[in-house]
Amino acid sequence: MHLDFPLHHVKWVECLVCYKNTPLPAQRSGTFYQGCAVRTEDSPASFSASQPRHTTEMRIRSQSDTPSQDTLNFQPVTVGRSAGEWLFRGFQKLLRSPTNQASGSVPSTIDGPHTAIQEGPQITTPPKVVPTFEQYLKDQCFCEASQLLIERENFFYGDITASEKGDGPPEEDVAKLSEDRAALQELVLQTVQQSLSLNRSMASALSSTLSSAVRAIEQEEHQDQLWRQGGVTPPAWRPCSLRRLHDAKIREQVEERMEDHLMLPSSPAAKQSSIKVDINSMGRQLKEDLLLVVEVVKSCYPPEMDICNFYATQYHQIFSTKVSSLAQFVLDDSDCTFLLRWVNEYYPGILQRPEFTAEINTSGLGKLLTEELLEPLEQQYLSKQQTELTTYMGRVLEEAKKKYNNREEPVKEDGCYVSPVAYDIIQLINGMVTSAEVIVGDLHKAQQITCPLRDLMQRFQSFQADVIRQNRANSSAQIKANLSCVAQFRDVLIRKTHLIPQKLQEDCLSVLNAMKQSAHAYLLAPVHKVLKPHYQKLGTNDWLHNSQFEKLLIAIEKEHEGLQGPTPSCQQELMSQLHQEVTEEYVRRLLRGEIKLKDKQKQHKAYIAVKDNGESLHQLFSKMGSQEEWLKEILNKIAEVLKLQDIPALQMQVASLGSDYPDLSERHVSALLKLKTNICKADRRTIKATLVDTLEGRGINIHTRTFFSRVDVR
Repeated sequence: MHLDFPLHHVKWVECLVCYKNTPLPAQRSGTFYQGCAVRTEDSPASFSASQPRHTTEMRIRSQSDTPSQDTLNFQPVTVGRSAGEWLFRGFQKLLRSPTNQASGSVPSTIDGPHTAIQEGPQITTPPKVVPTFEQYLKDQCFCEASQLLIERENFFYGDITASEKGDGPPEEDVAKLSEDRAALQELVLQTVQQSLSLNRSMASALSSTLSSAVRAIEQEEHQDQLWRQGGVTPPAWRPCSLRRLHDAKIREQVEERMEDHLMLPSSPAAKQSSIKVDINSMGRQLKEDLLLVVEVVKSCYPPEMDICNFYATQYHQIFSTKVSSLAQFVLDDSDCTFLLRWVNEYYPGILQRPEFTAEINTSGLGKLLTEELLEPLEQQYLSKQQTELTTYMGRVLEEAKKKYNNREEPVKEDGCYVSPVAYDIIQLINGMVTSAEVIVGDLHKAQQITCPLRDLMQRFQSFQADVIRQNRANSSAQIKANLSCVAQFRDVLIRKTHLIPQKLQEDCLSVLNAMKQSAHAYLLAPVHKVLKPHYQKLGTNDWLHNSQFEKLLIAIEKEHEGLQGPTPSCQQELMSQLHQEVTEEYVRRLLRGEIKLKDKQKQHKAYIAVKDNGESLHQLFSKMGSQEEWLKEILNKIAEVLKLQDIPALQMQVASLGSDYPDLSERHVSALLKLKTNICKADRRTIKATLVDTLEGRGINIHTRTFFSRVDVR
């Protein structure tokens, strides 16, 4: 016998049990067997609840439908409430009939959709108890509870044809489903809101609840999508947009936790301003919560939800809003610096933790503050740094002046005069620029604080000029100490170009070069004064006798003792400068033409003298620290000109000399050739023309050594 009922009239029905110890009488064809209960949702509480089934009919087979009179064939059926009650009352009436009571038959256990009732001893298998919706909620099995509600929803609204005829589910059933859905949604969102309250030590137990809530959200989102694709009018609660509510709840949760940051214990550091306390506390809360997200919460979500990046974005946006509101106040210098450090150093440092970089796209978050808010803070900070640098550098230089005016000599270290001016200022600049680069997050902006360096260099130059002008007993020692400072400043400007803007580097280097030249001139002037009598013998007939040049070498070596005191690198530069100036004086005296080399023999003798003199100067100055080997080559080339007799050979030698030293002029060549009185004017013009052609093709390069331009020829 078949019982068919419309789907849209019911919630669900199940065939559940046969009453025990009830005889099974023979029934007429077309009637129900006794002991069978058909239950709707509103059946008496004595019948256990059951999970809904996706079925459409129940078949109860009579004695005439089966070969065996003791066989019942059950199929689940969905029926309306009134029909369910009717079936239930009918079964009760059959059970109370005298015929049934007189029967000695015993129903068998019902198991599954096909159940056989046999005579003889009863074998009972307890039915499987499926939790109810309420039990799922109590056990926090939100995914399973959601599935039950979705199935009930499908039962009510799955028959689109019936819905179109206006024969929808009963209002009381819809209201109950809506009520259950609201209860589930509230608990799911409550679980999401409490997700950051998970205790790491209980993460496994607590995270299972969150995992179930997340799966319920996924199911509801999928159901929303199915209704969108169905093309029919959905229930009032569709779409429920539980994912959107989930996201909103997380934002609310994050904002609450960042608002409650002041409840966190503060560090026992020195007393801080309220701004520092607020920012530190919010940053600590952000770091701890994000660690919880990547270590615990992430495991409760599917990868496609990208929950770590979602949480990071929420925290970033809320932290940025809080910090932006603080940045709009008028901050003192300390709070301004602290705020910039959080924006450009501390916060990026938190995000670069390995735990976060593996899960969070930190580069996509951006800065905590906009450029409009950052700019005034940066200007305030950089201006303060400039003022501090100017004050400190001025104090260092004034201290050096004070010691000099008190006629104190600079201290010596390893036999060298040193001054703390350069070291102290360089350390300060390096530290301030390096720190500023981190604080403002931009090297170019950080370089702005070095602008006072130009003024300092000029003041330092003026101080050295005063020392030279006063020429006190301690002036020489002070100049030697200044040379050490100049070298240190120059080294920083050349090697650490990232600290100072290029234009400022060029300006400062220009001042330092001028200071070095004036210091060299001051220290070497007394030496040249002593050497002048020996210079006067050069290029004369007496010069060809080695004894005169030997006296010059002895005098140079003696004066070298008075030039001791600069640091090794400065001493080397000073000796190189003296080496070049002595060589220039040597060539200058030779080109004056006081000696006349009338024949080949005398010219050869002059050739030997110039080569030997060049070698002797080279050895002496190398011993004193000079490394200007190229000066010996100049004298060697001049000596070759004195020796050569053929005009073509002379042309080649002069061309070679001009190619190596483009500052060689026709006047220099003319003076050199005049020493060889056996060369006529026409030949001299021919040789000089070769020089002109060479210089026109060569040009002067800024990297080419210069020598002859400092040798004046009368």
